Amino acid sequence: MNRLTISQITASLAMLLLGTGGALLLGASPIAIALPILGGLLVLLICAEGVSTRQPAPAPLDAPDLLGHPDFASLLEGISDPLMLVERSRIVRANRAAQRLLGTHIEGEDARIAIRHPAAAERLASTAPLAEPVMVELVGLGSRDQRWQMRIAPVGQVADMRRLVHLVDHSGTHAAERMRVDFVANASHELRTPLAGILGFIETLADPELGKDTETRQRFLKIMDGEARRMQRLIDDLISLSRIEAEKYRAPDTLVDLSELAAEVVGVFRSSHGDRGREVEMEIAPQLPSVQGDRAQLSQLLHNLIGNSIKYGRPGTPVRVTLNEGPSSMTRLTVADEGEGIGPDHLPRLTERFYRVDSGRSRAMGGTGLGLAIVKHIVERHRGRFDIASTLGKGTTITVLLPPPMEEAPNKSDEKRRPSALSGTMS
Repeated sequence: MNRLTISQITASLAMLLLGTGGALLLGASPIAIALPILGGLLVLLICAEGVSTRQPAPAPLDAPDLLGHPDFASLLEGISDPLMLVERSRIVRANRAAQRLLGTHIEGEDARIAIRHPAAAERLASTAPLAEPVMVELVGLGSRDQRWQMRIAPVGQVADMRRLVHLVDHSGTHAAERMRVDFVANASHELRTPLAGILGFIETLADPELGKDTETRQRFLKIMDGEARRMQRLIDDLISLSRIEAEKYRAPDTLVDLSELAAEVVGVFRSSHGDRGREVEMEIAPQLPSVQGDRAQLSQLLHNLIGNSIKYGRPGTPVRVTLNEGPSSMTRLTVADEGEGIGPDHLPRLTERFYRVDSGRSRAMGGTGLGLAIVKHIVERHRGRFDIASTLGKGTTITVLLPPPMEEAPNKSDEKRRPSALSGTMS
């Protein structure tokens, strides 16, 4: 039997009511009217049985396959980080960044083999549905010191078991945090040591009996003066380093005659460092062009490099300062000494703050451990290059290359193209 809809039932009831009203107006008896009405209502009740107010569910539409979408490959390549689509633990798509990191062969390979890490393998092999993305920290992927954050997010239907794997390199952030912690610890140690010595000598001199000894008092006062000056040099170097880093992204805009400045600094060392200062030799090529730089910072760079060579070169051997033309019209500054040299294991770390090859010897010579860190940051600000070469038993040669003046003021794109300096401190 065909069922009536709600609108049909409503229309039928309205017609019954109209018919009843018309019959009463024409003078029909109530009994003659009631019987047809009851019959009509009975028919409506029978026909209305089973009427449902719910709309029929639409037929399910077939969802398009994500892998077959024409823009899916472009979407993957639009992300600079390594990105992979994993289906049932197998990598079905990977962008070029992921292939550079893990190998060009990873598409079609088991993700647990491509990403050889226990935490990653456990997450990628799991068949449990993901309610929300999962974060996993990976160490050693790509290289031993690299740190990555792996984000695994579900894609599509649960039955498809698809996961979008996104790798973000956190190596730089971790290194910066480690440097910050090391810097605070080293600075505190460098200041605490001389301060403890000064406080101890003050306590000794405050003793009524010991304070009367003139010879002891003079000896202690001399040590206290040396320790106080060492702290002063350390604070001055820290302030200087902070200022250089604050100006790191603002290129110098004045021309500096580096030949004249080098001759001036060498003259200062020859006149103020006795016999050792007079062993500084200088060779400057004629008609060298000026460089675009900060004169005060370049003077500090020369003082730090020549001062290091005087400290660590063997007495009686020359310290050679050479200034000539380098590759690509750059100006090349070379400072070489003949000393004990530096082992290859130490070279990459020489420009780290407070790093010393021989801590005891460096402190005895008044070094703060910040000299080469300052030099590195000055070279970076001048868009130059910095290189350290050393041979054990023969000596060390430090080379600085500074670019020629630019015709126009540098912009942000110049910042990205500037050569990188050697990362690594000794003073």
